[in-house]
This record gives sequence, structure tokens and C-alpha cells, in this order.
Amino acid sequence: MKRFDATTAVDGVDLTVAAGEVRGLLGPNGAGKTTLLRMLFGLIRPDAGEVELLGRELSELGTTALDGVAGFVEEPCFYPYLSGRANLALLARLDGNTATAAQTDDALARVDLARRGDDRVSGYSTGMRQRLGIAAALVRRPRLLLLDEPTSGLDPAGARAVAGLVVQLAQDGVAVLLSSHQIGELEKVCTSYTVLRMGRVVWDGTAPELEAQAPIAPYALATSDDERALEIASHHPGLRAHRAPGSDIVLAAPPARLDELVLALGDARVAVRRLELLMSPLESMFFALTGDEPLDLLGPDELTDRILAAAET
Repeated sequence: MKRFDATTAVDGVDLTVAAGEVRGLLGPNGAGKTTLLRMLFGLIRPDAGEVELLGRELSELGTTALDGVAGFVEEPCFYPYLSGRANLALLARLDGNTATAAQTDDALARVDLARRGDDRVSGYSTGMRQRLGIAAALVRRPRLLLLDEPTSGLDPAGARAVAGLVVQLAQDGVAVLLSSHQIGELEKVCTSYTVLRMGRVVWDGTAPELEAQAPIAPYALATSDDERALEIASHHPGLRAHRAPGSDIVLAAPPARLDELVLALGDARVAVRRLELLMSPLESMFFALTGDEPLDLLGPDELTDRILAAAET
């Protein structure tokens, strides 16, 4: 638990990341993700509870409990007047880890900074500094990697490369806790998820469990006759559809009901011009779990309405 004056930032979070697991940490702004990561790094002390890293209690061992742990919270910082390579070497010495030139070169190469390693960090873009932060973590040869928004500032190619690197590290047995607002990036790499809301865990489980439990997915539908399509949709039980003026039809339906609707539109000679999935299972679960009301207080229709409203924004 962690409190700031009258605000409870983290409350009763029980979180375990196993070797080879990539756990996504999600939640809206203010949910407690960064506070939790700061506690894991020992940057702030919890007011209650225990933090155990690789079998070691953080409060008892101090910084030695961080052996084998690497990563960063928010944007990584470096000495701007030094090169990327010199920063990595200096951080390794400060950490008591004498990294060889080969290890530093390998870390730079894995984040695609080998050609810029001798340039001053002051000339790096935000995305390059983000990748250098990951390189600094790799120099520690971590068993547990804690990353806060690692793809922030990266272009699509850079984000894809970081995702591939995370997957490779997990395959090598590294445990990874990854916090991000980029749900699409998390879906590519995570094997499990923990969702926070107002400092508490509101959902925790594996990726297959999330897909099975996620609310009905929302779709955008454009046809040759949207009014007729809405009328036909209204006669299909288990399907919710509406259309705001000047916009596509937004509907939520299980796959079988969606198939039935498409066939019915064809029978009525209404052409389907576009049918687009608006949210992935992870996105729909996120919006369902992090709204103003707890998920368990919503009925099925209210839950679907929440997903449809989020899909239109």
C-alpha cells in the first residue's frame, strides 16, 4: 500500500511475474502504475506490504535486492554531454558492473543504436534516448526487467523492434513487467495482464483468459442503405446497433450474430461496404474495467453501451 496524504495510490496489489512471462500493467492515468513501479525499484517506500524481487525482500536488503533487476520509470535520463556508449560504460561502473566493450556494443546493437553509439546523447531524439534506456537495462543482464512506457516516442519500426526484443528476452527466461498506454503494442508481446483502477487490481490473468472474458467487440458498419441496415439489425437478438447522424453504424455482436446480420443484409440486397473491428479484446476489456463504475455493478446491456460509447470516441 502507498498513500499520499488522503489519496491511496496503491492498495492491496498482489502481483507476481514468472521467468519467461511478459506481464502487461494497464490502467488509466492515476491508476497507480508508476507509483507501483517506483516501489519496485525502491525509489519510494510502501506504507504497508512487502516488495519481493527474485526471492529477496527489498526493505531488508536495500539496493542489493535490485541485483538482477533492470529497467526504468518514465523517461530514462543520461548525461547529455557524453556519448551513448560512454553513458552505458559509466552507468555500468556506478552499478559495480564492469561491462566489456563487447557487451556494450551488443546492447547498442540490439536497440539499433550501434551507428550512433559514439554521438552525444544531447543529439538523440526522444525515441533514441528511450532505446538507450533499454540498452542500459540490457547491460545489467537482468533476470527481471521493469519497463515503463518503453515505446514512448518511438516510430512504428522502433516500437516493433522493441516488441521483438522483449519477446526474445522472455524466451531467454527473463521476467518482464511492462507498463504502457499503447494497448496495441502490449497485445503483441504480453502473455498475461494486470489491470489497475484507482490503485487496486480489477483484473488479473493470462492473455487467453482475457480474450475469453472480454466484452463483445464493437464494429463499424457502412452499407448501401444504413437506415434499412439498422432496421434489419433491430430484429436480431443479441445484437446492439445504433448510428449517430453523419456517422457509420456502430454495433456490438458475437461473431455468430454478426455472420447472421451480414447474410440477412445480403438477402435484403443491402450491400456491406465496410465492416471494421473498432476494438481488440484487450481494448474492450480495458474500457469495461476502467470506467466510472466497477464492472461487477454493470448489467450486460450497460456494459455493451459502455463499450459502444468508447468505440465512438
